[in-house]
Amino acid sequence: MKRCVIACETVRDELELVLSKTGRKDDLCWIESGLHNFPDRLHARIQETLDRAEGYDTVLMCFGMCGNAMKNIRTNNFRLVIPKVEDCISLLFGSDQKRRDFSGENAAYFLTAGWMRGERNLWAEYQHSVKRFGEAKAKRIADRMYASYRTLALLDTGAYPVDCLMKETEKIEHTLGLVRMQVKGTLGLLEELLQDSWDPEKFCIVEPYSSL
Repeated sequence: MKRCVIACETVRDELELVLSKTGRKDDLCWIESGLHNFPDRLHARIQETLDRAEGYDTVLMCFGMCGNAMKNIRTNNFRLVIPKVEDCISLLFGSDQKRRDFSGENAAYFLTAGWMRGERNLWAEYQHSVKRFGEAKAKRIADRMYASYRTLALLDTGAYPVDCLMKETEKIEHTLGLVRMQVKGTLGLLEELLQDSWDPEKFCIVEPYSSL
């Protein structure tokens, strides 16, 4: 069975770790993480990538549903397997419910090393706002945007040294007033995705020549 993995750059660290552990040699295609802020463009990019996928029996999506980005996604002569989670954070938490439970208790804004590398992470957006409006106005905008959050939850997936992420996000804590904390993630769903059979309770399986 020939397979292709289409993955968000946000989960590069985690996917590469799982691939190294399993020894899988599936073809890989990466999609830039910044498109998460533009669901229509993300949808179009994913569909374009799928339309170019030839010679595969199965395409595995290392994505969540990402809003409406996966809505009406079409397959060709391959089946498509997608984790049943809302986004990449839930993917690395193991389920939407686990993420919601933690977030509800801690009013958490989640970060990973992959998310911090993205060109549109919260700190990059804040710096852009400072250049555009000045520091005082940028701070007021950020205070409104993140008013519902209390903590900055750094997800430890075991794919990178989380201590480095703690250091990197120190300035975010001081500037935006979000208290940093480490929270344990999991690679379980990624490991299950790369297997040859999938639990329909955890994964959407879209048959050839159909749509989600």
